[in-house]
Amino acid sequence: MTHESEPTLAAPLVDLRGKRGLIVGIANDQSIAAGCAEVFAQAGARLAATFLNAKAEPYVRAVTDRLQCEIVLPCDVRETGQLEAVFDAVKAQWGGLDFLLHSIAFAPREDLHSRVTDCSMDGFDIAMNISCHSFIRMAHLAEPLMPDGGCLLAVTFYGSERVVEHYNLMGPVKAALESSMRYIAAELGPKGIRAHAISPGPIKTRAASGIEHFDELLAEAASRAPEHHLVEIADVGNLAAFLVSDAARRITGTIIPVDGGEHLAA
Repeated sequence: MTHESEPTLAAPLVDLRGKRGLIVGIANDQSIAAGCAEVFAQAGARLAATFLNAKAEPYVRAVTDRLQCEIVLPCDVRETGQLEAVFDAVKAQWGGLDFLLHSIAFAPREDLHSRVTDCSMDGFDIAMNISCHSFIRMAHLAEPLMPDGGCLLAVTFYGSERVVEHYNLMGPVKAALESSMRYIAAELGPKGIRAHAISPGPIKTRAASGIEHFDELLAEAASRAPEHHLVEIADVGNLAAFLVSDAARRITGTIIPVDGGEHLAA
């Protein structure tokens, strides 16, 4: 299994030169968003990125400085005005946007570790706000910055469509995210704005560490997948780069697994 090793970064298969992309969700160099940003940059995209708060900033800067991100700003979607300030900065510096990646999710620990039946109203609201409604807000803010079309990406997980032990509250939340993506794809399609949800197999990231018994989930995923390998963040990045490229201009509204074929197993 490869989840403890350094990520393997494959050469990008598409050309993103001239495209401007916003990455929301880099936590450190092992996060899914970082893997996507790496491939976007290799393919020639100009990048903007966000960090959650001052504590997270050094870990994010280690990625964004290396990738020469042109805009790096704080963004806690719970804080009034921070998300809007990011899009204002993109508009002021670039005048427009070609793609964005939403790769943030959160649920309070006590609600994440309890049964869905027992989750609190506040915990459900927080999880839905950060993990799902923020994607809707980003689509709303991105729309006027994409007069010539663009692409919106979210990150999901197969716990949205079938019960995964210990995934709990995030299952219904990711299901809502996927449904929101479909409606956004339909509503913004006439403007040439596409939307997708990428569904990676389990990857050992900081965010995933909050799920109970996650190491067991990793081992099970590797054993179930036909290839018997876990995916890496670069695998997700290569798919993301294709989806935001002109090569995918007639593809929208999809949920695409990147899991070594694990989704095939009953």
